[in-house]
Amino acid sequence: MINFESLEDLSLLRESVSLECKLASGRDGKGALPEDFWPTYSAMANTDGGVVILGIRERKGLFEPVGIESIDKVRAELFNNLNNRQKVSINLLTDDQVREWIVEGKTLLVIEIPRARRQQRPVYLTRNPFDGNTYRRLNEGDRPLPDEEVKRMLAEQVEDSRDDRILRGFGFADLDMGSFRAYRQVFANREPGHPWNEKDDQEFLRLIGGWRRDRDTQEAGLTLAGLLMFGQMSVIQEVLPNYMLDYQERPEARTERRWVDRLTLDGKWSGNLYDFYRKVYLKLTADLKVPFQLEKGERQDETPVHVALREALANVLVHADYTERASVLVVKRPDMFGFRNPGLMRIPVEVALHGGEPDCRNRNLHKMFRFVGVGEQAGTGIPRIFQGWNSQHWNPPKLYESSIPYNQTLLELRMIDLFPAEIIADLRIRFGTLYDQLPHEERVALALAGSEGTVNHARLCAVSSAHPVEVTRTLQHLTQLGVLNSTGSGRGAVYFLPGQNLPTPDDVFGPSAQGAAASSSISSVSSSNLTSSSSVLVGTSSATSQLHDADGYLRSGQLPLPVISDLKALSPELRARLEALAAEPRQKKKLDPAIMEAAVLAVCEGHYLTLMALAELVNRKPASLRNVYLSPMVRAKSLSLAFPTTPTHERQAYCATSSLPPVSDSAA
Repeated sequence: MINFESLEDLSLLRESVSLECKLASGRDGKGALPEDFWPTYSAMANTDGGVVILGIRERKGLFEPVGIESIDKVRAELFNNLNNRQKVSINLLTDDQVREWIVEGKTLLVIEIPRARRQQRPVYLTRNPFDGNTYRRLNEGDRPLPDEEVKRMLAEQVEDSRDDRILRGFGFADLDMGSFRAYRQVFANREPGHPWNEKDDQEFLRLIGGWRRDRDTQEAGLTLAGLLMFGQMSVIQEVLPNYMLDYQERPEARTERRWVDRLTLDGKWSGNLYDFYRKVYLKLTADLKVPFQLEKGERQDETPVHVALREALANVLVHADYTERASVLVVKRPDMFGFRNPGLMRIPVEVALHGGEPDCRNRNLHKMFRFVGVGEQAGTGIPRIFQGWNSQHWNPPKLYESSIPYNQTLLELRMIDLFPAEIIADLRIRFGTLYDQLPHEERVALALAGSEGTVNHARLCAVSSAHPVEVTRTLQHLTQLGVLNSTGSGRGAVYFLPGQNLPTPDDVFGPSAQGAAASSSISSVSSSNLTSSSSVLVGTSSATSQLHDADGYLRSGQLPLPVISDLKALSPELRARLEALAAEPRQKKKLDPAIMEAAVLAVCEGHYLTLMALAELVNRKPASLRNVYLSPMVRAKSLSLAFPTTPTHERQAYCATSSLPPVSDSAA
């Protein structure tokens, strides 16, 4: 339960949970449950939960208690509707989660909405989950989910394991027998006396979960897990058209999508999960140094880092939702490893970090990997990854979710010391004796800002045992001292060291025709725009580093993503893809704002688009597009500016904020 002592606590709370304030005055001014409470209830329950406070007015971040005169009436109305299936699908609240709070003589109603369990989602309004009655929280707003997403939630609700269904008409002829034989050999080598070694292929496949008989219908056949693990690529894609595996080794610690080695579904190998795991694990660990170490008289060829990478790779495969449109993506860079799997997590991130509550989406796949020594099916995978990284005193891994443009879970493993000597030395030069006098939590925050370019509430929570409200106080105290600057508000607030110089349009595109002066002022910065590896930090001059690639992207060492400044310069394939994503706004002048925002986010995913190029793409006037859509989306943190210091520059460019975290785009 969250306790409030004053209105100031609400500002602190906003960075740790989703917070919504509503008046609830009613027509007579005495109090009524506002109708817009219900989309918020659905959205928070389907996302990460949150807090709604009734009887308070918020204006530009300032809270004014108005109060509710008929508080008992509002509480009764709330619970009556919660238990009315005509109104909402499920009641998640207890009396303890709805309580009164008296502030400045005014009585408010505080409602803590928990995240719904997988078996309870989707939480929807009326008796129909479709047609815009199911919501999800996006930034600070409640957005209706498309029917496709609702169907996926319903499938997750009823299917404890997504991979045990029998595939009619599929059998051994659809498997890559080389993969299956290799698996059996590894199993036999690990367990030479195991009785399953004596079984024939079909019985062995049944025992490990790849073949099943339905006792009710007597139907028998290959399971989805068996096909995914050992199948042929073309057959897998018959069943799962969105199935895609991708490994990329990138040569530099930067965000460009060039690679020196790639393994993807190109028809040159089986394309199944077992072969992908075997090939990619060898590539991931090829350069790791293995110190000489004896255990029980035998040399150990694995380090905790090997174990962490093995767990991360297995996790990304067994937790993936292969019906989603995002691909499984694994990236290796000199400074980090990135893992992305389609689908959101089945349990909250904070629960996964502590371990012990397994809820695997593909349990048979998990079991198959465990039989050959990969994973334990005990909910310990993420903690083991963290332990492996902590053993090297590297930055703790980042685990997070994104639903833009598709549902995906991301894991980032950076090989950077949490307290690199040069970072600490720089902080001491910057702040003198003040740095060593700061509490431990505040020194950690500064070290993260120094090594990663920025720090935010969620990142500091991942490396701290402090309560989320205390983490917010830490960041705000550092801001008051002047050792951190901040931009944004609420959960979008980002903190960074003073003196960071951000790129300007002239740096990237060259001097404009009007000779616009470059600005050196400090303004907003996204949580992933500036990393310790970014060339922005070492002052690379992009005037000499511009490069248009074969797709028509402008690449610059000053920005973390490539830029599209001219649609005519794009390859026909890339332009056709972007125009398809923008099909609705291109064809319709009158459009639901949510559809337009979704289209803008889709075309801005993975790169920056200049205002003029974006306006041409969605068939709108530039000034109107910026005023009505782009500027509000930047304020809501769903879009990020390429040049925050000059937000209205004629050559400003925009990208989807989800593109900026290293795994979702720049790392994966």
